[in-house]
Amino acid sequence: MIFLKSVRCNGILFGPFNSFSQRRWKKPIVSAQTRLETRTKDLKLDKLMMHINKLKTSLNIHQLMVQRKRGPFVSVQLMSRWRNIVSLNVGMGEFLHKYPHVFELFVHPLRRNLCCKITQRMRDLIDEEEKIVKEYEPELLQKVKKLLMMSKNGTLHVHALRLIRRELGLPEDFRDSILRTHSKDFRLVDLEIVELVDRNESLAKAEVEKWREKEYVDKWLSEFETSYAFPINFPTGFKIEGGYRDKLKNWQRLPYLKPYESKEVLRVRTCGGIERFEKRAVGIIHELLSLTVEKMLEVDRLAHFRKDFAIEVNVCELLLKHPGIFYICTKGSTQTVFLREAYSKGCLALPNPIYVVRRKMLDLILLGRRNTRSLEDLEEIKEERNGSVFRTNVGGRSDGDWVIPILDSYDQNAFGSLGDINDSKQPFDGCESGRN
Repeated sequence: MIFLKSVRCNGILFGPFNSFSQRRWKKPIVSAQTRLETRTKDLKLDKLMMHINKLKTSLNIHQLMVQRKRGPFVSVQLMSRWRNIVSLNVGMGEFLHKYPHVFELFVHPLRRNLCCKITQRMRDLIDEEEKIVKEYEPELLQKVKKLLMMSKNGTLHVHALRLIRRELGLPEDFRDSILRTHSKDFRLVDLEIVELVDRNESLAKAEVEKWREKEYVDKWLSEFETSYAFPINFPTGFKIEGGYRDKLKNWQRLPYLKPYESKEVLRVRTCGGIERFEKRAVGIIHELLSLTVEKMLEVDRLAHFRKDFAIEVNVCELLLKHPGIFYICTKGSTQTVFLREAYSKGCLALPNPIYVVRRKMLDLILLGRRNTRSLEDLEEIKEERNGSVFRTNVGGRSDGDWVIPILDSYDQNAFGSLGDINDSKQPFDGCESGRN
């Protein structure tokens, strides 16, 4: 007796009676997730984002410390409860111990518990940023106007602006200090929607249009080539497939509705409407990133502007379609999009005053535990606890700051180089210096 054996493959039964039937394989699905996983990574921007996440965590901790009005310091035991709030994957004490130039740890003279406060140098930089934000209020006013001019109806949700407040460089109380103060320019509708009172056509010029004029003059290119083009800068190792150059060239020449043109939005169902509609969305996102301080923004926060800017598309998939213009970094808990043309060797090509101050803060993070005095032995600390001698930190403090220092203050001789770094206009080590 002959036994016929059947094999089941993908739910289809194959055997001796249908072995010659054609087997069809499913075509691999290309989605935003697969594009994100197979994209060419930019290692310099990834490294920069890792450092920026550490700075953001430090600033979030500082914000929580400021909200407690009992004093300029907080016990580390209490701060350990903030670990989930600031999204730390290590212990709070371990994180604070890594950055002595940002956080100063000491033992309370009476309670004998470990406490933490922000160093004077970091506090000065935070105050300097707030001062610069106040000085550049006219420029910040123009940024808000431009955002409202790009919107479909000249209105934006205040909550959306609040989400990207720090990225735009706006003060924390921008609703009162900017929106309500300048009533000739803005009008608050229902307390959560801001409306532009009057358009200023002198501001209706995108940053990419300035680049086009420069390309047209410097490189003697034809107007047909530059009228609707974008700067393209592929990451290192990007593989250009066959026919991609021709598609990119045709896309660069494709006309589209520019961000500040107050015309009716192009319908998607018209001839070439999908490509022009997506290119208009690229232009709006490009201009929005150009208005930010560090030319980057979290992808999730772009979704809050979709309806106001009439870009009803998958934002993540749209960004991944144009790797020469945008780069999505997945370092951290959220995805962040960078404007590729704005960065060179991991640094902003054209720094602004707010950016320079934030890079000085980042320098303190990058120093880690370098340029500090060696820590005292635990046995010596125990001996001092049993005694009655109390010392102060170098430089002097106000009343109530007499402590037994676990971490000594900065070694003035060894730390002099940091002052030179901070005073210089070189913002970040990722450019040339290579500090990790």
